[in-house]
Amino acid sequence: MYFILAITIFLLLVLLFLTQPKFGKIPSANRLANIATSKNYRDKKFQNLSFTPDLSEGVTYTKVLREFIFNRSQRLEPKDILPSVQTNLKEINPDSNCVVWFGHSSYFIQVDGKKILVDPVFSGNASPVSFTTKSFKGTNLYGVDDIPHLDLLIITHDHWDHLDYETISALKPKVKQVVTGLGTAQHLEHWGFDKSMLHEADWDDSLNFDDGFIIHAVPARHFSGRGLKRNKALWMSFVLQTPTLKLYIGGDSGYDTHFKTIGEKHGPFDIAFLECGQYHANWKYIHMMPEEVIQAAIDLKAKRSMPVHWAKFALAQHDWDEPILRVKAEANRKNYSLIHPKIGELVDLVNATDQYAEWWSKLN
Repeated sequence: MYFILAITIFLLLVLLFLTQPKFGKIPSANRLANIATSKNYRDKKFQNLSFTPDLSEGVTYTKVLREFIFNRSQRLEPKDILPSVQTNLKEINPDSNCVVWFGHSSYFIQVDGKKILVDPVFSGNASPVSFTTKSFKGTNLYGVDDIPHLDLLIITHDHWDHLDYETISALKPKVKQVVTGLGTAQHLEHWGFDKSMLHEADWDDSLNFDDGFIIHAVPARHFSGRGLKRNKALWMSFVLQTPTLKLYIGGDSGYDTHFKTIGEKHGPFDIAFLECGQYHANWKYIHMMPEEVIQAAIDLKAKRSMPVHWAKFALAQHDWDEPILRVKAEANRKNYSLIHPKIGELVDLVNATDQYAEWWSKLN
């Protein structure tokens, strides 16, 4: 009897925990009806273009858990404080076309007079529980107060390391319009964003904005979900076409033929932002291995690439700096231009070269 009572109390506590606002809402009513018409939505969930198992062949969740506990790198997180630069985003020359990276997949873009923010996470952790998945020392130099008023907020998908409730809620007064994938807007509307400012896109949709700005929604190979239910919202990458530049905004994605297809249809790109960290052979279909990052950039016909999704959170078992070491080595091998600024460093989108210091090289 006491055991049953304990289990009941535990389940009630779990249910109560999952009802917190930060978990958002899965699509319902009119939004769900619209989602159901998508060719990418089948069997009551979104699907990848190619068959995409959660785990690689022969891998079990038991194996993943065992390796996560016992095979974690001793350098999972840096012992040193990561170097960073404080750029005043509000005082950047309005005629400048530039990008500032905040670590992981968060970055600010100013291009052709528009101010754009991608996947901001400033709360200090990437988890529903604040004491887990904490950011590395030195990576929290920027916060919501440092962000200017935004023309566009872009959210690639609803995972905790890309969609942060605390950050998004605080940013709300500064945002004019939001671009995201089908279903993700349900979270934002639940958090108080006006429906009129939310632009939801399916793969291959195009969104036309003023002043010659066009955003093409293009596929990624990944998954979504903030709670117990997965793939109720669509994971995205985007082509940002401005009057003078074309940028690839990559969300999380495993390697596949979609990069080449995007490159043939929308390329060449002036720069591609591509994830390079939090990978493992156990889940090779949903995150790229570092060497695949360079091939994806080549497939996209991108003149240069900036690797993101590293240097802030430890979400896999590899050394904290292994992603940049491997992707840099592959870029050198293929004579490809890779941009790797410090967190907060101002990067010129037009004239950026690969002559940035290897700032990680002397850190532990």
